[in-house]
Amino acid sequence: MKTIFVTGGVVSSLGKGLAAASLGTLLESRGLRVTMQKLDPYLNVDPGTMSPYQHGEVYVLDDGAETDLDLGHYERFTRCVLGRRNNLTSGQVYETVLARERRGDYLGKTVQVIPHVTDEIKSRIHELARKGDADVAIIEIGGTTGDIEGLPFLESIRQYLLEEGEENAMLIHVTLVPFIKAAGELKTKPTQQSVAKLREIGLQPKVVIARSEYALDDDVREKLSLFCNVPKRAVIEARDVDHTIYELPLMLQKEGLDTVVCEALRLETPPARMEDWAKFVERVVRPRKRVSIAVVGKYIELQDAYKSIYESLTHAGAAHDCGIDLVLVDAEDLEAQGGPEKHLRGVAGILVPGGFGDRGIEGKIAAARYARENRTPYLGICLGMQVAVVEFARNVCGHAKADSTEFDPETQYPVIYLMEDQKDVTNKGATMRLGSYPCVLRKNTLAHQLYGAEEINERHRHRYEFNMKYREALEKQGMVVSGTSPDGVLAELVELSNHPWFVACQFHPEFQSRPRATHPLFRGFVAASLSHVC
Repeated sequence: MKTIFVTGGVVSSLGKGLAAASLGTLLESRGLRVTMQKLDPYLNVDPGTMSPYQHGEVYVLDDGAETDLDLGHYERFTRCVLGRRNNLTSGQVYETVLARERRGDYLGKTVQVIPHVTDEIKSRIHELARKGDADVAIIEIGGTTGDIEGLPFLESIRQYLLEEGEENAMLIHVTLVPFIKAAGELKTKPTQQSVAKLREIGLQPKVVIARSEYALDDDVREKLSLFCNVPKRAVIEARDVDHTIYELPLMLQKEGLDTVVCEALRLETPPARMEDWAKFVERVVRPRKRVSIAVVGKYIELQDAYKSIYESLTHAGAAHDCGIDLVLVDAEDLEAQGGPEKHLRGVAGILVPGGFGDRGIEGKIAAARYARENRTPYLGICLGMQVAVVEFARNVCGHAKADSTEFDPETQYPVIYLMEDQKDVTNKGATMRLGSYPCVLRKNTLAHQLYGAEEINERHRHRYEFNMKYREALEKQGMVVSGTSPDGVLAELVELSNHPWFVACQFHPEFQSRPRATHPLFRGFVAASLSHVC
């Protein structure tokens, strides 16, 4: 297996993950099998306990791993189905090393960063090759070159490159070439310094991806080539995309990135066939119609908090040759008198995503009520399903005090309650219902029609569930449980039988939507929203 490492320099948020994912797209289009991995230097074992304000969304994999949102990019841009071994943090590394030390596995030796920590990092990289069948592994190192917590990872890469040889492994460095307005020119010095920092510890990139707001002229390319010690054709321009992140693979292909990489690693492949990808991008950039969809959330001011939701809507829009005009609504704004009418009037669809805690809950409940009463298409996800159930129990079934025990532990009508296997849980990390679980769909329901299958598998991340004791009462009034766990104990999907399109799910469908394989719920939701406009 060939290995490509991707590091970043100068500043954070340059888009290393998107660059790595885009390279994966190009290599797959050349017929290669690709796997991907993210190495995160932070000391958290995983991002599962981090606030969205700190880290954006937590992306959940099939095996229940709570991971960095970049793994969402990896799965969306490639055909990879990733698992726990595809995300490694310093916290996991040190936890493993210290556990071995306590067991006496090191036979009384002094445990050090080199070789014990670096060996553990390298072993996790080698594990990809042992347990997979990929031709190429693309491995992104989080953070910025020079960060103290990232040094063990960079040292591990240095050792790995030395051991594997230059025909089997390479380093790509993503860096910033800023435009200085006062001088009216692009400046290469930050990139030079960043690469110099790598070379101090024995790392020499073979490719420099230069992030910039403006095109790199020949003089800039030659300067970067000279001072970064890479061929001029290996200086790859990565300008800000005009419309969508899905343009990036096409931009990097035009720059010749995949050709340079294949030559460096002695990979003999046909050129990348990107026609289907280009057609998808064309539908995103120049749709024939548009539709407005409101997303009612708690972290609405933070773009990355609902990253997979937004991307799934983009996929579904492209499937219908339709652009999505997002109306981002803070749930707390709906709690005031007249709030729902003010913020939701005129939208073609309403989506309420997941979340934790009671802030903004009454606003989300108000959004569900507005969608039900105004017959507006509604898609509720995780907490979005729970608030829909609470709203229906209160305003249709007459249980005015109905609630979730997450928000009111003493509620008289606990229509949403803590799962039985969660009641004795005290630790917060990796203890929810996580990962892919099967769901049996009820025939003659909208859910069954949308999926076109009797059993599906979807990814979960939650502690609270629909209380099946209230199923009969809610179904009598028109809220149908249209999907359950195979044993019938857990409700996975609900829908309204007397509504044009009102579907809510306990799982997270956004984690399985792809540009080339739109998720059925998002596809159906956008189609219903288009019909609502008409």
